[in-house]
Amino acid sequence: MPSIPFVMHAAKARAAFATLATLATLLATLLLLAIAMPARAITVDELVRHIDRLWHGQTSQATMSMTVRTQRYEREMTLEAWSLGKDYSLVVIRAPIKDRGIATLKVEENIWNYLPKIDRVTKIPSSMMSGSWMGSHFTHDDLVRESYFEDDYRSEITFEGEREGVSIYELTAIPRPDAPVVWGRVVMEIEQETLAPRIAQYYDEAGALVRTLSFDQIERVDERFVPMRLTLQPQDKPNESTVIAYRQITFGVPLDPGFFSLQNLKRRH
Repeated sequence: MPSIPFVMHAAKARAAFATLATLATLLATLLLLAIAMPARAITVDELVRHIDRLWHGQTSQATMSMTVRTQRYEREMTLEAWSLGKDYSLVVIRAPIKDRGIATLKVEENIWNYLPKIDRVTKIPSSMMSGSWMGSHFTHDDLVRESYFEDDYRSEITFEGEREGVSIYELTAIPRPDAPVVWGRVVMEIEQETLAPRIAQYYDEAGALVRTLSFDQIERVDERFVPMRLTLQPQDKPNESTVIAYRQITFGVPLDPGFFSLQNLKRRH
């Protein structure tokens, strides 16, 4: 006959195993619930605001390379860029030497280009914002973000679910009446987990696909997931592309509106 202490130890052991079993069942149930429950629903306004500010924040400073491939040539440039909110932006070419110091400045609704070789500042009219920037497939508007989804488009989430094994939001943006944009529609896929864009397709007013912008090499920068490489592919030139690869990007740098001046535009080279 077992002793009383042995019986007590056995009873404690059974109670402990029962507790562990209950905890395991509870944890399994919570895990299943976590898998089954969707992430917090995001509104279209939150999603648009996030995308508009993804590479800028309140302030930002970045260096990047731009590689342009066409049927006639291939060239690479090194760029440095600063931004303050939605109204101020400055992009300066650092290399190659022959282009060093060429810059584009945005101050509110005004855009200027600076050519250091002839020491000339030229204001860019709105009609030229869709023109090529430095022979690339990106436009002036792309580089200084003159247009924003939040301001210039009516957007809606047109798909929410899984594609190619990735949970995504599909955001479709239609320009507002009289908005100064050239696109008839923009459709973007955004990862639900990171809220990083995967691909954006730009259509003309007739509904034809004009270009595709792909995003990859996602890195976590502060509290956001930022695609560090952007590849722009024109639909009518499948063998051409322009790739922007961020070498570094910093948010929250000390900048004020005075930094974005015509005087500083010339000095930055």
